[in-house]
Amino acid sequence: QVQLVESGGGLVQTGGSLRLSCTASRRTFSGYAMGWFRQAPGKEREFVAAISSLPGSTLYADSVKGRFTISRDNAKSTLYLQMNNLTPEDTAVYYCARRGYSGIRDQPREYDYWGQGTQVTVSS
Repeated sequence: QVQLVESGGGLVQTGGSLRLSCTASRRTFSGYAMGWFRQAPGKEREFVAAISSLPGSTLYADSVKGRFTISRDNAKSTLYLQMNNLTPEDTAVYYCARRGYSGIRDQPREYDYWGQGTQVTVSS
């Protein structure tokens, strides 16, 4: 059974930073691309960032480019999202997801396993 568990969400003021983590079952992590998505109330789930199985390729949504950094530690089966200079528009539930292939994509339908999500709230 594939399990993805996010952590690190919370309440932060505008301009602040948070680091999200996603821990995965070891057998389900190292050979697969991983992604972060988010969903705000009343909105569809949207792509945030993705990283290839070997951490050589990354992709970011335009809205987070230059502020967020995705990374992974395959030895620890952990995915990270460093979020800097946060704004209220970043408020959402953040999900990590595993893609069943090594290459990166930005569509939710390309990902087959999802975590339960972690809430990020940015106050103005």
